[in-house]
Amino acid sequence: MTSRRPARRFLAAAALALAADLACAAGPAAAATTTAATADGKERAIFAVSDDDAKKWNLTLGNIGNALEGLGADAADIELVVYGPGIAMLKKDSPVADKLAAAQQKGVHIVACQNSMRGYHLEQSDLAPGVGSVPSGVVELIRRQHAGYAYVRS
Repeated sequence: MTSRRPARRFLAAAALALAADLACAAGPAAAATTTAATADGKERAIFAVSDDDAKKWNLTLGNIGNALEGLGADAADIELVVYGPGIAMLKKDSPVADKLAAAQQKGVHIVACQNSMRGYHLEQSDLAPGVGSVPSGVVELIRRQHAGYAYVRS
């Protein structure tokens, strides 16, 4: 007697793929029902950077700018979480310090992982003005996603 489990798994996977295709084909109107909007109507997104590579940072900050432009700065609640080696790019003399300040002026919340700050021997006073901190960058990502923030990977 042959097992029907592989066939059932295949059919379940096919049904999920079809549902995803239908959701994508439905277009923006259907997608709007699954966005991370808050009770006040703002779209919520969280970005994360763990690299100290200026190219990666420019890409992420560019993506944040695109999101703000597309959604409208007043209609978006965007947070940038930084941890690991990326923490060095939050320093006052960072090559992206001007872009960080510009993002903050548009309402982007930038937070540093305190675990990473300790690991890289950084104090809050070493960081660019306006940068906040959270106890753990990874935990912040998890909590924000559970709170309905869309995670955007750059």
